[in-house]
Amino acid sequence: MATAQATPARPATAGGRRGPLAALRDRPAAAKLLLLALVAAVVVHGRWGGGIWPEALTADLSAPLGEVTDWIVSNRDSHPLFLYFFGHISNAVVLSVRGVYLVLLALGWAGVTVFAAAVAWRVAGVRLALTAGVSFLLCGLLGMWVPTMQTLALMVVAVLASVVLGLLLGLAAGLSDRVFRILRPVLDTMQVLPAFAYLLPVVLVFGIGVPGAVLATVVYAAPPMARLTALGLRGADGGVMEAVTSLGATGRQRLLSARLPLARKELLLGLNQTIMMALSMAVIASVIGAGGLGDRVYQALSSVDVGAALAAGIPIVLLAVVLDRTTEAAGRRIGAEPTGPALLRGWRGWSLAAAATAAVAGAGRAADGRVWPDDLTVAIAGPVNTAKDWMVDHLYTGVPVVGGTADLASHFTSGVLNPLRSGLTALPWWSVLLIVAALAWTIGTWRTAATAVLAMAAIGVLGVWEPSMDTLSQVLAAVAVTLVIGFGVAVGAARSERLERLLRPILDVFQTMPQFVYLIPVVALFGVGRAPAAAAAVVYALPAVIRITTQGLRGVDPAAMECARSLGATPGQQLRQVQIPLARPSLLLAVNQAVVLVLAVVIIGGLVGSGALGYEVVLGLAQGDLATGLVAGAAIVCLGLMLDRVTQPTTRRQRQES
Repeated sequence: MATAQATPARPATAGGRRGPLAALRDRPAAAKLLLLALVAAVVVHGRWGGGIWPEALTADLSAPLGEVTDWIVSNRDSHPLFLYFFGHISNAVVLSVRGVYLVLLALGWAGVTVFAAAVAWRVAGVRLALTAGVSFLLCGLLGMWVPTMQTLALMVVAVLASVVLGLLLGLAAGLSDRVFRILRPVLDTMQVLPAFAYLLPVVLVFGIGVPGAVLATVVYAAPPMARLTALGLRGADGGVMEAVTSLGATGRQRLLSARLPLARKELLLGLNQTIMMALSMAVIASVIGAGGLGDRVYQALSSVDVGAALAAGIPIVLLAVVLDRTTEAAGRRIGAEPTGPALLRGWRGWSLAAAATAAVAGAGRAADGRVWPDDLTVAIAGPVNTAKDWMVDHLYTGVPVVGGTADLASHFTSGVLNPLRSGLTALPWWSVLLIVAALAWTIGTWRTAATAVLAMAAIGVLGVWEPSMDTLSQVLAAVAVTLVIGFGVAVGAARSERLERLLRPILDVFQTMPQFVYLIPVVALFGVGRAPAAAAAVVYALPAVIRITTQGLRGVDPAAMECARSLGATPGQQLRQVQIPLARPSLLLAVNQAVVLVLAVVIIGGLVGSGALGYEVVLGLAQGDLATGLVAGAAIVCLGLMLDRVTQPTTRRQRQES
């Protein structure tokens, strides 16, 4: 009430009614929309009021980028830059990957298994040690030991390089405000840029093979390490830093003795995210000859061999689970009291782990056990393909009422994707910009709206407006399906702990499965086209939406829920009037993650006929056309930036609403 008394009364019109300006002040969203409507009226009568993006506002980059491509191809084998700089980098990468692979072969399958179990035991305990050991044994049983070691060797080198690069960038951004402001948009762009777009430049410079795959993986996986390192350093406790400074510590001493120790959790989280992204990129990099498990998955995609894809996909999931759980457990143990027998703590435990690994590796070499024996493998490709054939025969067409998966894909394409694409492409370009501005301004600030509008305008300037609208239609349709299914499942999981426990291992598998693996079964069931790409995107994005939404609904204040129940609210009323409003930040984050993940798979869907920007990126990679690939990649970055801005409220906006 004190606030009401301190606020001066607003003038009212005759009869006690308030004027239109006062009403607009009370409704800022309406005022923003009215202002945008006035802008639209001006634009309609302006010079460029047509439906499609005007040709006069486009910039043709094909000629300069084509010249760059021709120069690289002509000088790749003779120019000193390639011979004495990029050539040395390529040789160093090849030697490093080969060295790690030879070490893994020298340890043998038994030595590698014991080493993985020993590290997991020292970091996370006995349970994860058993999980790690069984996971590596399953890789051998599936007949994928050698490809697994090839992928692991590439992963080790790529992760080490990504961590070093990320640490250096993170240190610079964490210690300097100017560097942080410069690096932030660069890191944003690197994280939104599709994985395929990284492959084309490295292929032009380094050619097909391991060097290009490793370097593309480093560029793709380094941003999380840099971002989280900067976050940890900038978020160091001010009191601790002031105390260290008052003791006369130099800048280097403050960094080593205070900032880095205080940022250990963020550093380990960055390592975790870097490992997961590197594993994902190592699979995608199989397109340019990375080898290993990714190459097996890519070959299976080319022949629509679901069994072979699953046999190679399971080891990728197992590697991801082991690495994810190990680094996550290491982060949880920071600052905790040491557990286990005193004789096995510290360097004694690590010495025991090293001794056990050496003993088992030596015994394996004596028994000629460098690689997994062929007679101990289990072939699952045949049974899986048999099951897939049965599903195709019985589900592809002829199903009563539904008609089959082929009919569902056809109906989804003709009833959802085609009208949505036609509607977006038929809208005048200026109206699309105004809609984007309205959404971004309503959920954020004018800076948010300006960023989103500039991103969409850049798409038009690049001359790829129509394929971008096609991609946007696929993303919007897939996101809508993802949110409907994901929110429905999450509500059930939030109410039932049993359902959540049942879903947890399924979500773990789906979140770690490489994107390529999703494309193979949907192509077998739905054929090729935009509908299979949308279906794969839905399956890929669902786990994140379900997890985030469930966590948000479960995290609602118990006092608020108890109050609602005491007032006689039904479960539906509790959900609509209490849980959803209080969990709004988590729900918006789920929407944001759905958009980002769906966009990533829709782009990869260019391999199975999704067309639009995904096809342009794949075409540029296949033909070595830097102009086509990079322009499409830049348009995807702009599209992702716009979608991010219109689905994620700013901190200032959240404070205003709270």
